[in-house]
Amino acid sequence: MQRLTMSLADDLADAFDTLVRQRGYENRSEAFRDMLRAELQAARLATQPEGPCVGTLTYVYDHHQRQLALRLTDLQHDHHGLTISTTHAHLDHDHCIEVVILRGASREVQAFADAVLTQAGVSHGHLHLVPLSLQTHTHSA
Repeated sequence: MQRLTMSLADDLADAFDTLVRQRGYENRSEAFRDMLRAELQAARLATQPEGPCVGTLTYVYDHHQRQLALRLTDLQHDHHGLTISTTHAHLDHDHCIEVVILRGASREVQAFADAVLTQAGVSHGHLHLVPLSLQTHTHSA
């Protein structure tokens, strides 16, 4: 393991310490490592769109929207090579939430998510991608 030393302006260091406490990190190093991993993942996804990834696509939709549930199901079937699993729950009389677990090339997963999220009646969507080529690290005690 390598040790890095950095200098920060007082206000930035104070804001970082507040973030560390709010998120429950044991120390600054753990927080910094997580932030660095997130940035490296984002860079990898941006520069290697054909690289493999896993992801979750979460969205809320109005199940009264004409043919929307059928269109969403058809999209998943049309992309069965990307779709690993789907969880569906009813939020209220009008709205459902779905979480789709995906695996494939980053570009293909993003295109599938875009096709889902742009359907009329779909709202509050979010895609979270994790490149598979990065090593997974756990927090050390």
